[in-house]
Parts: sequence; structure tokens; C-alpha cells
Amino acid sequence: MGFTCSLTPAVTMDLRVMVMLLFLCALAVTTTEGGIPKCCVTTSMDIPPNVLRKVERAEMQRSNGPCEINALVLHVKGKKLCAHPKVKRKLKRMQRKKGGKQKKH
Repeated sequence: MGFTCSLTPAVTMDLRVMVMLLFLCALAVTTTEGGIPKCCVTTSMDIPPNVLRKVERAEMQRSNGPCEINALVLHVKGKKLCAHPKVKRKLKRMQRKKGGKQKKH
């Protein structure tokens, strides 16, 4: 005696619907991850001068958008550092000094 399993058309349809829903859920998760901003959740006032000299660019994160706090996002060698907004003054001073030294040569 052999065991046979036959699925009714309703069960086959239910399986197709389940597979389709699973696929759509996976697609939704993967596409929305790219839209989620990477926010700073804490900031630091203690950014060493040698790191500030290496800052390639800086941008402000505002708390009135998707992120909860104001922060100065520093981009250094492909990494992001979250600094307190007051560090911006220190960064500008460092960049002026760096620019002044380059002009003297």
C-alpha cells in the first residue's frame, strides 16, 4: 500500500497566496531598509584635533526631521562620527588653520 497525497485546488491556491504574501513581505522589508535614515543617537564633544584635521565633509543632522537629536555628522575616511553641534566652531577653526598653513608654502 502506497501513500498518496493529493491537494485540492483550494489548498493549492492557499499555498500560492501564502508564497506570494511571503515574497511581498520580504520585498517590502528589503526596499524600505534603504529609505531608513542612519541617525546619530548620541554625540560627543571630545573629538581629537587629529581627527578634526582629517574630516572630509560635515553635515548637520536636524531634530525636526526623521532623527531625534541635532548632531554634526563628520565624515572621516568612509566613517561617520556623531559630534555635538558646538564642535562645528572647533572644526571651522581647524580648517582655517589648515588652509592658512597650505597658503604659506
